[in-house]
Amino acid sequence: MTFLAIIMMVFAFAGMIKGMIGLGLPAVSMGLLTIAMSPFQAASLLIVPSMVTNVWQLFAEGHVWAFIRRFWTLLVGIVVGSIWSFLPTLSQSHGHSSEILLGCMLALYGLYGLSVKKLPHLGKHERWLSPIIGYIGGAVTVATGVIIIPVVPYLQSLHLKRDELVQALGLTFTVSTICLAVFLHHNPMSGVTLDYRFSFAALLAALIGMWIGKKIRYRLNEQLFRRIFFIGLVSLGLYMILH
Repeated sequence: MTFLAIIMMVFAFAGMIKGMIGLGLPAVSMGLLTIAMSPFQAASLLIVPSMVTNVWQLFAEGHVWAFIRRFWTLLVGIVVGSIWSFLPTLSQSHGHSSEILLGCMLALYGLYGLSVKKLPHLGKHERWLSPIIGYIGGAVTVATGVIIIPVVPYLQSLHLKRDELVQALGLTFTVSTICLAVFLHHNPMSGVTLDYRFSFAALLAALIGMWIGKKIRYRLNEQLFRRIFFIGLVSLGLYMILH
């Protein structure tokens, strides 16, 4: 019951942040859960909530096939990177190296969110950059459980319209979540049993949190909350590295 309570509280909080500012569910939930459990266990809990929210995000506006045709090399790169990763994975060393890598990713993402003003336009390099960025993103996914750096900054640097960016992120997150689920299934960690029933409980908590977050979104200064959110990610990332 204590384990379930921790899961519900973490995903409700992460869902509330996503409801407020539209992002942060995987990063916050992975970062907080790894304080109480291994990154491997935390990643398994992330599968169902992440898949449901990402598929909804992907299909909300339609035109999915157009995005697949444009970003297919990015998606192939994610798959290849998740199979042949150059980083230590979640199932290796009982997650110690993965916790450090996740801390680095959270800190970098927080610093990126605090410092970015105007990204360079990388659209003219998209043809050769997409598979490289995808491969790195796939490797990061099976090493940390999240695909933040470098995929999110890269997609933002293409200067897509807001709705297009949301769908592109939903597409890449969906593929990376599938890759993560396959990896966890085929690379079990010794002494850890995966129970996806907890993941469905996490989904319920995340949806409730998102509903609450949307209710209070317009009562807060969004820019100030974003700044606090990214400062929190930097602090959490540094704590994980030092811990």
